[in-house]
This record gives sequence, C-alpha cells and structure tokens, in this order.
Amino acid sequence: MAASLPTASVIAADLAGMRSQTFGLARRAGLDPHLHALTVRGIWQHVPAAWWPAPLRAVMPLHLNADYRDHPIISIGGSGGAVGAALRRQGARVIQVQNPRLSPARFDLVIANRHDRISGPNVVLTRTALHGVTPALLDQARREWAPFFARLPRPLVAVLVGGGNGRFRLGRAEGASLATQLVAMMRRDRVGIALTPSRRTDPEVCGELQRALAVPDAWVWDQTGANPYLGLLACADAIVVTVDSVSMISEAVATSAPVMVASLPGRSRRIGHFLQDLMQAGRIRPFAGRLETWSVAPLDDTVMAAEAVRHHLGLASVEQQ
Repeated sequence: MAASLPTASVIAADLAGMRSQTFGLARRAGLDPHLHALTVRGIWQHVPAAWWPAPLRAVMPLHLNADYRDHPIISIGGSGGAVGAALRRQGARVIQVQNPRLSPARFDLVIANRHDRISGPNVVLTRTALHGVTPALLDQARREWAPFFARLPRPLVAVLVGGGNGRFRLGRAEGASLATQLVAMMRRDRVGIALTPSRRTDPEVCGELQRALAVPDAWVWDQTGANPYLGLLACADAIVVTVDSVSMISEAVATSAPVMVASLPGRSRRIGHFLQDLMQAGRIRPFAGRLETWSVAPLDDTVMAAEAVRHHLGLASVEQQ
C-alpha cells in the first residue's frame, strides 16, 4: 500500500490563480495541499496587509487543524504573507509564494518571481509563475484531446485569451483587433486555430472572437462542457497568449510549442521584466499577426522551486512527474 503524502496547509484566497500556483508547487514537491480559504474582514480589505496590526484577526477563521505546526504552510500574496508571518511567530513552518511585501526573514522560505526584485538567503527566484502543468498531465491531455482537434488544419495554433485588469485593457475594440490578426494569420499561413477564453474574458470580447472565427478551420470554446485548456497546451504546434496573464504565459512556455505574446493597451513594469526574461531565454516572441516557429525547449521553473521546498523540509528529492 502506497504511503500517504505529507500534508500542506495552503493559505490563499479561493481564486483560480492562487490555487494554481500554491497547489501546483505543493503537489510537485510531493505534498498533499489543503486549502484554508483566506477572506479578509470588513475594513481590513482597504488597508495594506503589511500594516495589519493583528493579521489573524483581520481575516475570517482559517479552521486550521490543531496540529498545524507539524505540517508546512504555504501562503501566497500580500494578505497570505501577513497571515503566514503571523502563523510562523506561533511556531509554524511557512513557505511564502510571491512577494509578501514584508521582510523575507519573516518566513522559512520565499519563492518569488525575478520581476519581484527581492532577495535574501532564503529567497528562491523563478522566471515563471508556479503551476501544475507537468509533462505527465500534458501527455494525458494529448491522448484525450488529439482526436477532437484532428479535424482542424495543421499547424494548429492554440490561442489563450485573458481579460482586462488594472494594467492592461481587453475590451471589445481590443478583442476585435485580436480577431482580425488571427483571421489574417489563418488565411496567410494556412493554420488551424483553437481558442479558449478565460473566466476573466469580457463577454463582448468572446462575441467578437466567436463571430470572426466562425469558420471550418477554427474552433472557439463556448465555455460549456469539458475545459479544453490543457488539451490546447498539449496539442498545439504554436501558442498565442495575451500579455495580461503571467500565469497563462508561464504554463504555455512549459510546453514544447513556440509562444507568441499578443500585446494589449497598457503597461506593467513587473510584467515587462517577466517578458524580457523569457525573450532573452528565446522562449517567447511578440505576436505580429503571422505564424512564427523556432526551436524551443520547455521552460518551467516550478521544478526548481519544488526541489527547493523539498530540500528545506528535509524530504528526499523526487523526479518530475
């Protein structure tokens, strides 16, 4: 009978991006993650977490097990970091993901992106966001989805569309512009297109894309039925992803496909540094409305981060699953 995995308590807002990073790290480090959802109380939602005088009172009860000090805790983001640092003062072992906006010395281990520009003896810096997209998952998704995408022309370009945020704009006009570029690529380069929006994609943007790509050589997920996201990553000959999402770009470059990044109106210094690192690594190029292919290898720093976690916890190294 196989031994059970060591458990890890995850302190994170119950959001897809937060779960993806923390659960991806935990599982790839050989840990069994359990979410303790972070919900900030009333007025503290409007106060930077680094200023909270009593972080554990600023959030709703986490319902940690009585033996929480016996298991690693993984916290993420500013709010998670404030709570994680408070739990460490009570004797817990805390691994922080992302820049906590606090001194790294208040954690056992901090795993952040290079673009966060933090340092310390217990800080591990990655080029990509953490995630759970492993070679094994991609192989499984390829077997599942390859028959479905076989009706589309090759080369097959997967398109991953995010949404507007505080840094980039993706509204109807931007959706129409992206659709025009995709249609031009489809016609000039004779590619098939398989596109998935995200939960953040504006319905008007989805409508523009669906109307423009309502042709035999393209397919747009209508967000019903099975989610094709991993299938797109696994089956694509090339990938186009919008610039707003560090997570989607990080998952895309973990594949064997060249990745082109579609620009949007807006600016982010941190994302700019992130993209520069990946361009210098030869892993991404700007999307200019044409198919580009070049020799690439998967780039996934979650492997390194997971090994750092295992080393810190005194667990034996594991091969990538």
